[in-house]
Amino acid sequence: MSTAQSPQPEDPAGASPTVRATGPAIPGPQGGAPPAGARDRLRAALAAQPGQGRPGPPRWAGRLAVGAVLGALAWCVTALLSPQTALPRQLATALLCAAAAVLVQRIAGLDRRLEEHSRNTESLLAKTADAVREGLRRQDEELRAALARHSEDVRQLIESRVTEVERPADPYPQLDRVRVDVPELAKSFAEVLAPQPPILFTFVRLEMKRVVGYMTDLTNLSAECPGENHDWMLALTRAAEQSVCATSTSVDREFWNSEPASRYLQAQQEAIEERGVSVRRVFLLESARELDDRLLRLCEEQELLRIEVRVAVLPELPPHLQRGTTNDFIVYDEEASFEIDQDLRDVNVRTRLIARQDHVQDRMKRFRELWDAGMGVRELEVRVDDEEDGTWMVDRG
Repeated sequence: MSTAQSPQPEDPAGASPTVRATGPAIPGPQGGAPPAGARDRLRAALAAQPGQGRPGPPRWAGRLAVGAVLGALAWCVTALLSPQTALPRQLATALLCAAAAVLVQRIAGLDRRLEEHSRNTESLLAKTADAVREGLRRQDEELRAALARHSEDVRQLIESRVTEVERPADPYPQLDRVRVDVPELAKSFAEVLAPQPPILFTFVRLEMKRVVGYMTDLTNLSAECPGENHDWMLALTRAAEQSVCATSTSVDREFWNSEPASRYLQAQQEAIEERGVSVRRVFLLESARELDDRLLRLCEEQELLRIEVRVAVLPELPPHLQRGTTNDFIVYDEEASFEIDQDLRDVNVRTRLIARQDHVQDRMKRFRELWDAGMGVRELEVRVDDEEDGTWMVDRG
């Protein structure tokens, strides 16, 4: 019969070194130790676990006393029931009973300790899980806060950079900074397209040479071509984003009955309705004799397209306005001026596109003066009626 001592749950000692050494590793915010608060709670839980040391002598003394009492009772019972039994047998019976009593107490104690140890282990695991959960929650909150701060810093950085960035003075590369061989470039485009028959190849090459030549001229903010270039006028109208300010002289009166005029007015109507472009036009008349129903119908037609229209009779203008240019011009977005030059026979001989700011500003100044001096459509109606009745005598000679 073994009498080796075993650990008792009543040992007041703290957690044994074995428990500390083999306890579960608690992951922290970075996969290492848990947060300080979690570590403190874990240590408290380990300290509260019942000791695993050896039971003290009083518990063993009690067990031996119980065994001795039961052994004595067994001896007495054996002596009373079997007086003829030899004394050694009676002592052996008493010792067996005493040992059995001690062994039963030992086994019962082990069961109680196992049950208590199981409860303590479950409690420790629950506290450990709570500590880990709390550590993970704090880690998640800290990570969210850090991400929020980082996102805000990035947003502020982007906003500050965007506000600091100004529109570059020269957003597009200047073609005159590099050598442009117009014939070779046109030939290269034609070879890439390579249409058939050969006449189309030559046509593409000539067209590319013409277009690239205009683009090269525009590096100096000015380009021109012979005759009237309706394609430039339409393309600029479609490119306008803010305003179109135009003058129309008596020279191009027939233009408004042509097919290009229909496409031009349609492009202006689209610019007004789709992009909110402001379109204004001043008709310049060489004489009051041109004030007629035909002009009135032309003005009313354009007014229906939401084009603002005014009419100015040049001889009736102040002297300083009569000395200005009378060539047709159209200023797009107050950045580029499209102009048509006439010869002595009032034939349109040249179209120019000028984007030099000093020239464009002069054209806008001229346009504003003519616009302020002109008459509106309602005033034009009264004037035409007076001209037909012969009550308006200005410029009749």
